Amino acid sequence: MYELTAIHDSHKSFYGKAHVRAGSIPGSKDLISYPTRVAKITAEGELRVFGFYSATTLRHIKEFAAQNGFGHMSKDNLRKYLVTEGN
Repeated sequence: MYELTAIHDSHKSFYGKAHVRAGSIPGSKDLISYPTRVAKITAEGELRVFGFYSATTLRHIKEFAAQNGFGHMSKDNLRKYLVTEGN
């Protein structure tokens, strides 16, 4: 697990509130915002978002997406990646 760094975000840091960990399937990774898994990149490179819990979590998701090749995305653009937790 490693801390998500703020590269594309206007803030200098996420202050230890966002982490990326290896997913349960090799090649996948999960975004943990505070204690909650909020997004993932599948082994096939697909983005999945599990919810927009707060403005800060949305910033974490946007950064995670940008760092994984999805570019800068608005909340409306991210909605097409929204799925239920089990998927």
